[in-house]
Amino acid sequence: MSLESALQSLKRGEFVLLFDSAGRENEIDMVVAAEFVTPEHIARMRQHAGGLLCIAIDNNFAASLELQYMHEILSESSISNKEMIMGLAPYGDHPTFSLSVNHYQTYTGITDKDRSLTISEMAKIYNVENRQKKFASSFKTPGHVPLLIASKGLLAARQGHTEMSVYLAQIAGLTPVTAICEMMDAETYAALSVEKAEKFAKENGIPLVNGKELLEYAKVN
Repeated sequence: MSLESALQSLKRGEFVLLFDSAGRENEIDMVVAAEFVTPEHIARMRQHAGGLLCIAIDNNFAASLELQYMHEILSESSISNKEMIMGLAPYGDHPTFSLSVNHYQTYTGITDKDRSLTISEMAKIYNVENRQKKFASSFKTPGHVPLLIASKGLLAARQGHTEMSVYLAQIAGLTPVTAICEMMDAETYAALSVEKAEKFAKENGIPLVNGKELLEYAKVN
């Protein structure tokens, strides 16, 4: 079963490929549990995915850090061009973007070493007593790694890569913080197709989870 294989891979700090659905973004993301992220993970995501590398976090965790969605922050700001603020994306969901951050010990923030530090240190905050204070003292914004906040209720509310990856981490018994990156296709200049993703997964021994399978598991459990 691909889901069980994916959970075991996540627990070992390995990659999982995650497909949302043909009726949504229709994209494949490379996913790894943030607590295990190393510079090698970042390099592989750059080379084999190539999309936007983000940190997905649990909604309760985000609330404890006093984070808001970026569209909420902008709506409450003094900018006059509020018509620019994205409401619903073309596939029907609100975006999950919040702040973008760098860990304070990074230099430019964009290197494999810098981004791996930012991501792994973000996961560590989940287990500290005063999360908000530690977050504010450890990270700077704007930075090079966008934070994505999973919806309340996770898959019951929204079926995006943000929610699916956080849910995968949860059911694997890991910190509900993940690093995710969309897989792009340099031949078509579009998102990597499911067929090509399946081939890549097979050649590299990486489990590929279909969003439908994950939703069915969530309904049963």
